[in-house]
Amino acid sequence: MFTGLVEAVGTVIALENRGEQARLTLDIPFAAGLKSGDSVAINGCCLTVTELLANETAFDLLAQTLRVTSLGGLAAGSRVNLERAMMMGDRFGGHFVQGHVDATGAITRLEVSGQDHIVAVSLPPDIHRLCVDKGSLAIDGISLTIAELTENEAVFWITPHTWEHTHLHAARIGQAVNLEADMLAKHVAKLLAARLPG
Repeated sequence: MFTGLVEAVGTVIALENRGEQARLTLDIPFAAGLKSGDSVAINGCCLTVTELLANETAFDLLAQTLRVTSLGGLAAGSRVNLERAMMMGDRFGGHFVQGHVDATGAITRLEVSGQDHIVAVSLPPDIHRLCVDKGSLAIDGISLTIAELTENEAVFWITPHTWEHTHLHAARIGQAVNLEADMLAKHVAKLLAARLPG
């Protein structure tokens, strides 16, 4: 379980294709605090530490992960958002994020507004129906509040702190991002679908 509050930004050392799978190797600022088997959210996708070397941390990507997330598009030098799994008793400042990516979207708008930034992201219909104005949506592992929900995208106002302490400051139009809808919205939608005809 994660909060969607990005802990650090890491750098991709390599993405090695291994048939239908891949191995992702990162330079992680908090690597000294990790051990094999730990969970780390990388751009919002919960992955397990496979191998720890001197200055490298490796994760294995399953075929399903490569199909559902944007991680297969990473390359050496790419910057990624990182968050370690929650510890019992920690403050909870974001929203419940599982690190289970539902789909991908694309950045459609990047604008400066005073000290803030405006970012818009396209939403597939299955994600859009789970979103509400002022609701939460995890974008590449960042817990964000939807400022405006249009017909096919969500618009976010990004504070200077979030802009500087995540990979958003290096974002570009058209960039694929991982989306995780609010866990409570997903449960409610499934319960209602089971109760309502059609």
